Amino acid sequence: MKKSKKWIIAMICIAVCSVVIMVWNCGRRPFKNLKPSEIVSATVRLTPPDKTIRIEDPHELTDYLHDVTIYHQDNSNDVYAGQAVTFMLTRSDGTQTQITVCEPLLIVDGVGYKTKYEPCEALSNYANRLLHASQDVDT
Repeated sequence: MKKSKKWIIAMICIAVCSVVIMVWNCGRRPFKNLKPSEIVSATVRLTPPDKTIRIEDPHELTDYLHDVTIYHQDNSNDVYAGQAVTFMLTRSDGTQTQITVCEPLLIVDGVGYKTKYEPCEALSNYANRLLHASQDVDT
């Protein structure tokens, strides 16, 4: 009987560890319910070249944000080298949200998270398209 209790306890421990690992890796989508109508204003800052662009129509931005998946918290962004893309959203309720894309990290209001690569790459590409479009207008 003692041997079977140990076996049951071992199986329960394995099951609990499996659930913890699945929860750790499954991720969540913090902006999946964000509606364009909730955004009063939005800007994106690209560094480099240290330029801020006003986003006139938030529909495309919200489409990209819906796809963003974050995993566990990771504040290793202090060792990041590359272009940082920072979106600043002001919502209709007055709250502001700052979202910085530094693949493979996403920083939301100062808290870094490991993230799925493809949606963040799409956000970076979107920001760079806005940058190039604004430069075409400036010339």
